[in-house]
Amino acid sequence: MDHLKQTLLKRILAVDDEPNMRRLLEISLRQAGFIPVVASDGREALNIIKTQQIDLVISDLHMPIMNGLELLKAIRLEYEHLPFIMVTAQGEIKTAVEAMKLGAEDYILRPFDLETMEVAIAKALSIQRMAVENAYLKEEKQSVELLIGNSVVMQQLKQQIAQVAPTNATVLITGETGTGKELIAKSLHQQSLVHKNLFVAVNCAAIPAEMLESELFGHEKGAFTGAIKERIGKFELADGGTLFLDEITEMPIHLQAKLLRALQEGVIEKLGGNRQIKLNLRVIAASNRNPLEAIKQGRLREDLYYRLNVFALHAPALKERSSDIDILAQCFAKQHLVTIEADAIEALNQYAWPGNVRELQNVLARASIICQSKTITLSDLPSDISMHVVSQNISARNDVNSESKFSIPNSTAAIERDLIIKALVETHGNKSKAAKLLEISERSLWNKLSLYKLT
Repeated sequence: MDHLKQTLLKRILAVDDEPNMRRLLEISLRQAGFIPVVASDGREALNIIKTQQIDLVISDLHMPIMNGLELLKAIRLEYEHLPFIMVTAQGEIKTAVEAMKLGAEDYILRPFDLETMEVAIAKALSIQRMAVENAYLKEEKQSVELLIGNSVVMQQLKQQIAQVAPTNATVLITGETGTGKELIAKSLHQQSLVHKNLFVAVNCAAIPAEMLESELFGHEKGAFTGAIKERIGKFELADGGTLFLDEITEMPIHLQAKLLRALQEGVIEKLGGNRQIKLNLRVIAASNRNPLEAIKQGRLREDLYYRLNVFALHAPALKERSSDIDILAQCFAKQHLVTIEADAIEALNQYAWPGNVRELQNVLARASIICQSKTITLSDLPSDISMHVVSQNISARNDVNSESKFSIPNSTAAIERDLIIKALVETHGNKSKAAKLLEISERSLWNKLSLYKLT
């Protein structure tokens, strides 16, 4: 059955004070493809949950010591996302509804058959998964950008991605800051066999070292000061999907050892806990450093490097794919509902882009805000980008007609026009500030703009 594909090998805790019912549940769960764990009352169940990985709880309502509702309340205090199914009798519908209000995912009525139980379990696991994913997506807005560019290096990169994406191989992406390493990782995920599941990204450089372990592996309630409830880590969240670890060389060495064990054994332990949680996910890592240099500097464990570097990808710098600048700029401008003039495109193509694609994206975002129309002009770009084209245009105009070089009126007008252009570039198109730089009134500037057709 299709719904069993997503629940296979899940560890289900069945709680009932009747030995015969516990035995029946154990046999039924095993027959349905689950790993059964049993408990005779609520307290025993809580102790099991604290020491073992449990994916779902099925509990009877009437039990000594701690009944089903009390067990549900205790679980919700400690384990917010642990799915719970209540087993009730035919005449206890009101109690079942109360259980749902307290956070149970579903209930089943005695007597029940195997099919009914399987459907209830699949539904509860699906609800739990959706709740976790929705909570994550509220915190992490996923980008929908794709890899853009038709340069030779980008074509080669896309071909490599297509080759490795359908496999389970771990991938290590290297490249300068701002080259789009996360977009490469997302492209790998989108073309993988698990593309319908979550892509979870963690920037190891952006999270304080003392918090990174909890962020990755999660923590139990009370694991440290401020741990007021259980937290699901990014590893567990990405189960069945892809986990992207950006700036892996910034991860503390002691955490790299824990990461290596998780990759090799496929299990993790939450901070402050001793339950082993078995996971099945793909890990992609990235670094803006040379990994071999990072190993020499003691920033990266050599054994972890070889475990991650099953398949290597390189994100090219923008200067290595300069033919893509035009199409990238047009794409970013389109996102902001603006267009770009030819002179502005020329300036973008001549700039060195030390910050790579991210710098280009930020420049276009800023220019789209300050441009006075729906078109980005040369004066809307930062002066260090636009001045090179302005200087070239001045030189070109001076060389157009050699005889006009000796005409004082023409030369004066050309110098005045170029000074106005420079002032507008310097002030990013602000007419009031440009007029102050030129030491003329703003009205006079507007007249000259009209005279020299600079409007």
